[in-house]
Amino acid sequence: MLFLATMNLGSQLVQDAVDAFAKFPGIGRKSALRLVLHLLRKNPAEAKGLGDALHKLVDQIRYCERCFHFSDHALCSVCANPKRQHETVCVVADPRDLMAIESTGQYNGAYHVLGGLIAPLEGVQPEHLQIESLIARVQQGGISEVVLALNSTHEGETTAFYLSSKLSGTGVRLSTLARGVAVGAELEYADELTLAKSIAERVPFKA
Repeated sequence: MLFLATMNLGSQLVQDAVDAFAKFPGIGRKSALRLVLHLLRKNPAEAKGLGDALHKLVDQIRYCERCFHFSDHALCSVCANPKRQHETVCVVADPRDLMAIESTGQYNGAYHVLGGLIAPLEGVQPEHLQIESLIARVQQGGISEVVLALNSTHEGETTAFYLSSKLSGTGVRLSTLARGVAVGAELEYADELTLAKSIAERVPFKA
């Protein structure tokens, strides 16, 4: 980092691009410089294509009106798919968990993305998440099972307990992942085989 901080990159434009890439998670300044130099070596059209894709991402991305996953339209591709088993809703903390579950190919139901987990010490309260929308969705009818696919962390367990209390009396069956995912682990980092088995062998939720 000291090397790049003192190095003359020869162009403020290059410096600005390096600074921008270095803000991404897991990207240090050396990696950022490699990315910038790679783009400069490529066909200008490819670099502009990247810029256009990023502009469209920021300007046009939206959230599904039903499950709050990323979407290009009012409903995401899962919610709009009539072949999915919409009577089963898998509740996840964020889109990364949804993508991890989808990658297993073992789940064919719908989803509900909370947008995080209850974490009072970090200032995240139930009202900051998509919990009321989940309750309303269940109360509308047509849902027989809610799968609580939340991280096996203190925040995940707290959120699951809160959801179970809010959903009690609605008549829906509450289930959770089988304990193939280690306690303290996050879903996005679980290997596909373990996660697939945990989904397929899900068990009733016990508060």
